[in-house]
Amino acid sequence: MRTASRLSAACLAAVLAAFGLQHTSLAQTFQRKAPTPADWAALAKLPDFTGVWEIPMGGGGRGAAARGAPAGRGRPTGPALTPAYEARRRANLAKAAEDNQTANCLPPGMPGIMGQPYPMEFLLTPGQVTIVVEAYQQVRHIYTDGRPLPEDPDLKFHGTSVGHWEGDTLVVETVGFSPLTELDRATPHSDKMKILERFRLTDPDTMNIETTITDPEALQAPYTTNRVLKRHRNWTIAEYVCEENNRNSVNDSGKAGINLELPGKKD
Repeated sequence: MRTASRLSAACLAAVLAAFGLQHTSLAQTFQRKAPTPADWAALAKLPDFTGVWEIPMGGGGRGAAARGAPAGRGRPTGPALTPAYEARRRANLAKAAEDNQTANCLPPGMPGIMGQPYPMEFLLTPGQVTIVVEAYQQVRHIYTDGRPLPEDPDLKFHGTSVGHWEGDTLVVETVGFSPLTELDRATPHSDKMKILERFRLTDPDTMNIETTITDPEALQAPYTTNRVLKRHRNWTIAEYVCEENNRNSVNDSGKAGINLELPGKKD
């Protein structure tokens, strides 16, 4: 996997250019075109994903069972890991609470960030869907401009997401995840993990996200969940600065906790 910075890539391009050469991966970089008036007009024909969405607390809002496995009270049973990755998961669970990455201001990354109990805002522009997540003030970029998935992606907490529309459904593939991301709490993944998401409205203010994770090294089989989001048309995203307002924290006794109180809520 490619981990070099953009600056390093630019320096490499400059050096190769000096010798009249061209790096293969740089030569294949997708060239995005400026949007036309027709591109902006086409947005009106897409499903209305705009606004702030939230996973309903309690019940079935946090996902359904992996396909073919019993859920039990609306919660997923968790992915079936290969023996080597199950051992790594157990080792992660044995770590002290203060070693939890979210308690230390590290974001969970994909797919965990899409399942946190914080609002997220969807913005649609030509060739891109942008998701602004309140938690850690993170931003996901889903490119719908026709570019292919990168063959050698930079490793990121959110990976690199490329999507397209199939009727009223946004279909998104994501690859290239940071080793620090987790499938769920304490569950590791390999560099071969790939995530497929299908976003669609089931009514004007309800969105369903079907997520399928494949990882031939870490998972015994593909793992699929469904998550429901509800729209709040009058909400805005609050500022979240982890060092100043760390909702995922550890107290003086070393116990990890989370503050779910809505910003501005009055007693």
